[in-house]
Amino acid sequence: MALHHNEPGQVTAALGPTNTGKTHLAVERMLGRASGMIGLPLRLLAREIYDRVVKAKGPAAVALITGEEKIVPPSARYFICTVESMPVEKRVAFVAVDEIQLGHDPERGHVFTDRLLRARGTEETMLLGAGTMYRMVRELVPEADITYRERFSQLSYAGPANLTRLPRRSAVVAFSAEAVYAIAELLRRRRGGAAVVMGGLSPRTRNAQVELYQSGEVDFLVATDAIGMGLNMDIDHVAFAESRKFDGRRRRQLTAAEMAQIAGRAGRFRNDGTFGETADCRPFEPDRVEAVESHRFAPVEKLQWRNPDLDEGSLEALQFTLGKPSRDRLLERVGEASDERALGVLATDREIRDRVTSPAAVRRLWDACRLPDFRKATLDAHARLIKSIYLHLTGPGGRLPDDWMAGQLERFKKTSGDVDALAARLAHVRTWAYAAHRADWTRDPSHWRGVTREIEDRLSDALHERLMQRFVDRRTSALVKGLRDERDLLAGVASNGEVTVEGHFVGRLVGLTFKPDAQGRELAARTLKSAALRALRPEINRRLGALAKITMDELTFSDDGQISVGGEAVAQLIPGPTPLKPAIKLIGGDLGAPETQSRARAGLEASLTTHIETRLAPLFRLRDAGQAEDMPGLARGIAWRLYEAGGALPRLTISDDVRNLSQVERRALRAAGVRIGEHMIYVPELVKPAPARLNALLHAVAAGRTDLAWMPAPGLTSIANDRSRTRADYAAVGFQPCGPRAVRFDMLERLADTLREAGKDEGKGFPLTADMTAVLGCSVEDLRGTLTALGYRRIQQGPDPEKAEGERWDRRRSKHPGSGRPDGKREGRRDGKRKPAAEAAPAPVDLSDSPFAALAALALPEAPKRKPRPPRKRRKGGAKGEAKPDPVADTTSAVTADAPVDAGSAGTAGSATAKPSTDESA
Repeated sequence: MALHHNEPGQVTAALGPTNTGKTHLAVERMLGRASGMIGLPLRLLAREIYDRVVKAKGPAAVALITGEEKIVPPSARYFICTVESMPVEKRVAFVAVDEIQLGHDPERGHVFTDRLLRARGTEETMLLGAGTMYRMVRELVPEADITYRERFSQLSYAGPANLTRLPRRSAVVAFSAEAVYAIAELLRRRRGGAAVVMGGLSPRTRNAQVELYQSGEVDFLVATDAIGMGLNMDIDHVAFAESRKFDGRRRRQLTAAEMAQIAGRAGRFRNDGTFGETADCRPFEPDRVEAVESHRFAPVEKLQWRNPDLDEGSLEALQFTLGKPSRDRLLERVGEASDERALGVLATDREIRDRVTSPAAVRRLWDACRLPDFRKATLDAHARLIKSIYLHLTGPGGRLPDDWMAGQLERFKKTSGDVDALAARLAHVRTWAYAAHRADWTRDPSHWRGVTREIEDRLSDALHERLMQRFVDRRTSALVKGLRDERDLLAGVASNGEVTVEGHFVGRLVGLTFKPDAQGRELAARTLKSAALRALRPEINRRLGALAKITMDELTFSDDGQISVGGEAVAQLIPGPTPLKPAIKLIGGDLGAPETQSRARAGLEASLTTHIETRLAPLFRLRDAGQAEDMPGLARGIAWRLYEAGGALPRLTISDDVRNLSQVERRALRAAGVRIGEHMIYVPELVKPAPARLNALLHAVAAGRTDLAWMPAPGLTSIANDRSRTRADYAAVGFQPCGPRAVRFDMLERLADTLREAGKDEGKGFPLTADMTAVLGCSVEDLRGTLTALGYRRIQQGPDPEKAEGERWDRRRSKHPGSGRPDGKREGRRDGKRKPAAEAAPAPVDLSDSPFAALAALALPEAPKRKPRPPRKRRKGGAKGEAKPDPVADTTSAVTADAPVDAGSAGTAGSATAKPSTDESA
């Protein structure tokens, strides 16, 4: 086989694993020559080396040549290229080809093989690659001086690790965009974020992402195997999330050499590195691990090759020479690459065949077919694009029309959309950038290069921002870095409670509680709280100090027992020794000093005690009256019982005491603010909205229930009776349950007065009137239920059951109204007389065998009959102004204040007296 070399020069092959400095050595050797060229496997790596050489030699001396980007100054002496774009016909002093082991790649291998065999510098040529290429170089390039370079640092296996437990400065490797995005999203949520590097990114986006990682703003990198091709970053650990990849034809297992190429990115220069598995990757076999650690792999047996001597005289001749095999046993004819497959599809197209009528047309078609498939489209879609381009190139103008190019690019100028949309637009723009960099494809190549470059830069910047938004919590990452480095962070709390650290808004101080702006992310919440501590501690101590001196005018209570300052909750009422002496628990404030917290609690409790004693002063007057020496005895007992009950008692529960009160005792109770009504004994001052609400809150806190949303709104005279509430609940807010309604104490007494007056005017019974419904603020049906519960009965039905006209009601005559059946009706016959029940005589009991038989035989004397007690004389009149005894008041079935509400008990507790008193109201 004849090898095609330029003028021979020294040929050196530098072989070895990653992190041996091969690429660095080649660049240094190139810069020592007057001119040079280096071919690299990735556009990203080419851009990195270009920037490095520009710094050394200046932009005028350096050219960058890739498929989509060409920067070629007229005075350029050093050419940094992708392997596919190397101008091998250019004579330069030095030539280097990197990663020559890719010569066995089924898709791109033939290009690397071609450069291995044909690319030569006039003074020196360097071939860089893995140690597995030793045999290939020795046999195909026998004149080469082969040197083996040892790795600068040690690479060792660290085993599997959970994604959320990977060490800092780790790179996670996956082989699809979907997997890369999923892993980066998880790392953002759990570890603060990750940079993303994929081969499809533009150099601008890739450089921004690498800088994000290199600067330490994020500690993790998620990448495809693109990082295995010479991208130098400070990586300590490489974690494989997958061990299988799609190579363009099938999904296959990574070889040990490919694993080593990727894992070798761990460790930089003299720093050792580790590798292992993560996510769903299965554990590596021990022999593969040993091969990676020792850098011993099976040698490359064959290289992919394609005939470089093509006959472009006709379409058939081109296809024939493309398919020609090699005579060398080490060179294997490449399977159809993407450009050959596209040529095969277009060769069957009649319109294309009609155009391919000359060697120039054939050459033009083959040139178009080598357009890379940046879009990763189907073969037919890619072939259609090439056909469109070829028809324009062979049309009247022989160039791609300007308006057509403008129309194609216009579709991809938008910078809106998510990561996937922007990445897809970038792939399309790369296609047209490739076209713009072909000097004979457009009328004004420099113009279109500028247009495509501008669009690519805008899309690249937008893509970087979307990647940042999606996969990096910059604030959390910056704070984590500051906390890790144990450096002082600038923190503060604004007057509106906003907490900032290093200029980042990290949350808000609400009352005494810090609420991080973490949107539910566990890591962010912990990090923000830790970073904000230095700003929060002094501010919380200051706020606790203010609470120790606060007055009640500055505090407000909510229905759930929270105490707020300026609308922000600072404390919670909790049960204390008595309902009127609740305890206080701070809400937040745990970051403050313990002694400051204690002073704040004491100050709030003192203010609260003053507030309760002021707002509920009538109740505390009752307490004082119940303890006063000059208070008459029976009145003193009633005052104390009212104080213990919260200021209200159903009259029925203390009817005996009320009946025995003297006029002096009644006046003493009135002086203490007590009203003795027909149904309730209560303190009218406590029925007002503010005291009632506070009283209800305190009793609810004591009972462990702090939901006061059910409380009647101020101004309501009655509300629907909620049967789930107890009498104590209603009494605390000044209401008494009566059947379907709970009625305010004063309105209940006003209703009693209205009923009494109606009975006087009309004779027997009384009609229902609008005044009665107006007192309660309820419907006629609810009024009927309330009257029934109070011990009244309907004695005359009106013509229309829906209306009150014609109805007459009267007081029940039963001694125990509401007793008997739950519906209030008497048991037995309709006339009220009991029907005697016939009782069967009990069966005789045989006591003959019983030990008590002897007792049965004893004759005991009869007990003397007890004389009947003479009837008790009723006192006439009693004290002046005292009501006559109430038959209802003589009942012994007292109703407790905390009994559950039901219709029957409501009727008993609220029954009217036979001749109610009219002079007992305060």
